[in-house]
Amino acid sequence: MARHIYACPLRWSDMDAFGHVNNVVFLRYLEEARIDFMFTQAAAAGAGEFAGGSVVARHEIDYKRPLVHRPEPVTIETWVTRIGGASLTVSYEIKDTAEDGTETVYVRASTVVVPYDLAEGRPRRISPVERDFLSRFMDGHSLDQEPAVAVA
Repeated sequence: MARHIYACPLRWSDMDAFGHVNNVVFLRYLEEARIDFMFTQAAAAGAGEFAGGSVVARHEIDYKRPLVHRPEPVTIETWVTRIGGASLTVSYEIKDTAEDGTETVYVRASTVVVPYDLAEGRPRRISPVERDFLSRFMDGHSLDQEPAVAVA
């Protein structure tokens, strides 16, 4: 299974009064990765219809560890966990991987996206070309459901 990899820069203004990236900012990071995946990469693969319109129907996000500002970007891996007739689910991990292969996961999340016909003002079906593109990133495994933060 392939995953889309996006290097997301951190901005000083992303931090909150507690010195870590604010929870709302993570949704912006996911949006950046999703746009790169569904608009830029899909268009390059000949499936550019998503850029013509899509809407978010649902977000689910588990915060695993605090992330603090640093000059290096954070890695966002994106893949597809469900392709329906007129919606899809994109899953993500925001993480770092150390040189020894150890991973630090900050966020696990998923987004239900609905392709949308802007001219008609309504949802539309996923085209065969889009389905083919999305299938390359398909992994039916859902995100784990462990608690977001362990309390000692």
